[in-house]
Amino acid sequence: MSELNDPRPPRQPRKGTTSTGARKAASKSSRSRAREFALQALYQYILSGNDATDIDLFTRDLSGFHKADAAHYDALLHGCIEHAAALDALIEPKLDRKLAEISPIEHAVMWIGTYEFQHCIDVPWRVVLNECIELAKEFGGTDGHKYVNGVLNGLSPQLRADEVAADKSNAAAQD
Repeated sequence: MSELNDPRPPRQPRKGTTSTGARKAASKSSRSRAREFALQALYQYILSGNDATDIDLFTRDLSGFHKADAAHYDALLHGCIEHAAALDALIEPKLDRKLAEISPIEHAVMWIGTYEFQHCIDVPWRVVLNECIELAKEFGGTDGHKYVNGVLNGLSPQLRADEVAADKSNAAAQD
């Protein structure tokens, strides 16, 4: 159908998002920014294996870091590195391929999500999931966000059992 014959009004661009659907910088919270900087630092860690302190110092000098929640960034960066083996042990059973075949970006995003599920109980599980999907959309491959969604959605009932169950029972009650 041609645009001239289409009875619908023209599609308006979503405010606060880029052409890929990711949020624009101006609409991001300090925690979202902290996740972005942690992702960049973890990516560097995965690729280079450099010392976490050196990566941390480099990342804090990046433009815009002052707008991030530094405490949340610290928890994510140092927590993910410290617990990397345990995080991988949780993630690996949910993968359909070897961990070494996963993009470093998606790997780091899954670390962040898994770490937040376990250690950042003040962040609702759906927020963790949505934030990680946004990170994967913005920084990952074309469909990387779908893969991250599948893995983290598979881990959420295991790591946030009570919260996920409560959400499901609330959704069932509303139907």
